[in-house]
Formats: sequence, C-alpha cells, structure tokens
Amino acid sequence: MSLVNEHHEEHALELCIDELGEALRALDHFPPTVVAVALRTHLETLLQALLEGGVCSHAEVRDYLREFEREVLQYQP
Repeated sequence: MSLVNEHHEEHALELCIDELGEALRALDHFPPTVVAVALRTHLETLLQALLEGGVCSHAEVRDYLREFEREVLQYQP
C-alpha cells in the first residue's frame, strides 16, 4: 500500500518518521514487547480508519500487511 506518491508527500513522510522516532524514544522505559503491542493496536485502528474512509481497499491493506511481514521476517533463518 503506497499512499505516498508525490515528492512533497515523501518529504512529509520523512518528517513524520523522524517525529515518530522521537516519540518512541520517550517510551524507552517500557519493555520492547509492550511498545510493539501498543503500536500494533494503533496500526490496527489506523488501517481500519483508512478502510472506512475509503483511502485504501481491503486488497491494498492485505498487500501492505504481507509486505510488512516479509520485511520483518526477511532475516530469519
């Protein structure tokens, strides 16, 4: 699911990633598993909102999740 198509959106994505990184550093006092579960909950809510808002299709979300899984597990033996 590629929602970033234009150059200015790519720049906004970079800024957003930086700000999210800063926010996540503020959560360093939580175990990584707790942060991962909390992020999963937020991602689930965000993807549902994108679906309900017609921003993307169910197929696009499935493709996104498959790609996400593939990237996360690519270095597994």
